[in-house]
Amino acid sequence: MPVILLAVSFITLLLGLYGPGDPAQVLLGQHTNPEVVARIRAQWGLDDPFMVQFGKYLWNVLHLDFGESLRFRGQDIGGLILPKIWISMQLAFVAMGLSLLVGIPVGILAAFKRATWIDTAAVGFTLLGVSTPTFVLAPILQWFFVRQLHLLPTAGWEGIWSVKIIMPAIVLGMGPIAAIARQTRVSIIEVMGQEYVRVAHAKGLTQRIITLRHILKNAMIPVFTLIGFMIADLPAGSLITEMIFGVPGIGPFAFDAIFNRDYPVIMATTLVVAFSYVVVNLLVDIGYTFLDPRIRYA
Repeated sequence: MPVILLAVSFITLLLGLYGPGDPAQVLLGQHTNPEVVARIRAQWGLDDPFMVQFGKYLWNVLHLDFGESLRFRGQDIGGLILPKIWISMQLAFVAMGLSLLVGIPVGILAAFKRATWIDTAAVGFTLLGVSTPTFVLAPILQWFFVRQLHLLPTAGWEGIWSVKIIMPAIVLGMGPIAAIARQTRVSIIEVMGQEYVRVAHAKGLTQRIITLRHILKNAMIPVFTLIGFMIADLPAGSLITEMIFGVPGIGPFAFDAIFNRDYPVIMATTLVVAFSYVVVNLLVDIGYTFLDPRIRYA
């Protein structure tokens, strides 16, 4: 984890410093006196050598200090991004819950009804869900639920218990629903062809016991891996969804930081996303031991 986070920090700062644009110039405008821009850069430490800036940043992060925003002067970055991350996490939680409640049953049904019209319909549903981009699905839902049925508000955010979370959660969860259903179907079909399943049938075990103890439990290992990475990816992948539905999460905030060359905010956001990936990856590895007793770590 430290090696991955160190590499992510190094590459992000490198791309930010040597990419197009200058935060001081962006803040002050194009027609500002160059001497003023140079003075601001010196005040912010942007004219220091790259390794000096990187070393200072790492030292501060080790002390849980992400610095101050270059755009919102005097405001701690932690205080800026933590409320945004919490909003994105709430939306991601609802979207993933919806994905599990729909994706896994659809995958199980398709696997046990293989080569029937139910299987064909489920596969078609997953393909449609994976191939439909967010900027297409979101307006369709808004047209249907808002303009035609008048059931839901167009956009906004009032918390996890508000009806305003329904449409963004559906849009954000549609891709995971399709992916989870597809992976569940493939995993179950593969497990159903294993030798130990045929032995269980030969022993006279009921279909219910075979399904619960031998098929579903073993088939969930690859699905569990997929779910873990999707959980980590949802906050980072909600940029378009949050912007369309007016959700004040981390996505639009990071997008604005990139265009304003707010390097400390960009660095902090990138580290948070990278940290979520490596932590979820660790938890997935640990979770394998509960799904399959044969898996042990020395």
